[in-house]
Amino acid sequence: MYACTFGVLARRERGLIRKKVAELAGVSEATVSRVLSGVGTVKEETARRVMEAARQLNYVPSALAQRFALRRSGNLGVILPMLPKVNLFSTYYFSEVLSGIGMTAKQRGYDLLLLFREPDEPRDYANLFRTQKVDGCIIIGAQDVPSERAALAELREGNHPFCLVNQRYDGEDYNSVDADQRTGCREAVRHLLAQGCRKIGFLNGPAVYSNSKDRLRGYREALEEAWLAFLPERVLLGNYSRTSGYQQAKAVAALVQAGHIDAIIAANDRMAIGLLQGLKESGVKVGEDVALIGCDDSDIVRMTDPPLTSIRVPFFDIGSEAASRLLDAVADQDGSAAFDVKLPVKLITRASSSAAGTTKA
Repeated sequence: MYACTFGVLARRERGLIRKKVAELAGVSEATVSRVLSGVGTVKEETARRVMEAARQLNYVPSALAQRFALRRSGNLGVILPMLPKVNLFSTYYFSEVLSGIGMTAKQRGYDLLLLFREPDEPRDYANLFRTQKVDGCIIIGAQDVPSERAALAELREGNHPFCLVNQRYDGEDYNSVDADQRTGCREAVRHLLAQGCRKIGFLNGPAVYSNSKDRLRGYREALEEAWLAFLPERVLLGNYSRTSGYQQAKAVAALVQAGHIDAIIAANDRMAIGLLQGLKESGVKVGEDVALIGCDDSDIVRMTDPPLTSIRVPFFDIGSEAASRLLDAVADQDGSAAFDVKLPVKLITRASSSAAGTTKA
């Protein structure tokens, strides 16, 4: 095999390789020189033929030359929301998803470029591609609002490879990787019904996220399946923060003490933990007076008192799958089929979901 760059080859060998690559690619030796040295302007299709010819001849150009010739940055962009007072890297959801993305990107020879979006900042994702900062981007925390929809439409119009994590849009077939939140919530309700609960409440997140809608749909379907009425007054709203769960605790405690609910599902563990703390302060015993289920199965739920039943979501696998699928699309310049992946979830039962205090493994 030839050396990795022309710089370590003898002049004669360089000329022979250039000539063979030129003949195989059907271009001039000067064009081959421009492509493999990363100097000058060459049409993308021509550069691709030269790179393929070089590979067939067992010549491996430097990564920098390949990226330059094929107009690649070597970066996989990850767009994250900038959340006030939240350290994203310490939260279970973001740390797991980013770990999955990062590991897969590294295995595929890509670097990560993390980009933080302020809440009120204009969404101009296409500019990342116009300035050749990224070859593809994964968007985490996208919301179903007009500005986000416009930014995503611009990405599609520019034929820029991108993928959404834990978000979908009605009427659009954007690439997305998510968990089967709808089934997860259905299973949570069925578990509570099996425990003897019949008045099940639900603490959901904002409707701008598709997984909030999916969880609510699963909750409602499981009630209807059991011939139980869906009562809007049993549905409360948080924002996926621990604080919002804590703030809703007084309302939930009042419902429990009035006999209006005997169980509640929180749409993520952070809200469930805040709710657990607030209920304790209100004198309501989780696992005795009311059953409680969270969603995520983050590490901390094993250490709560009582341990928290939770819907296990494979966030690491979601990140890995998103990176793998997107990088496949980046490699396929002719365009690959859109993908909409939903990974399975699993209910992990513990003591918090027994309204009679029965501990589950």
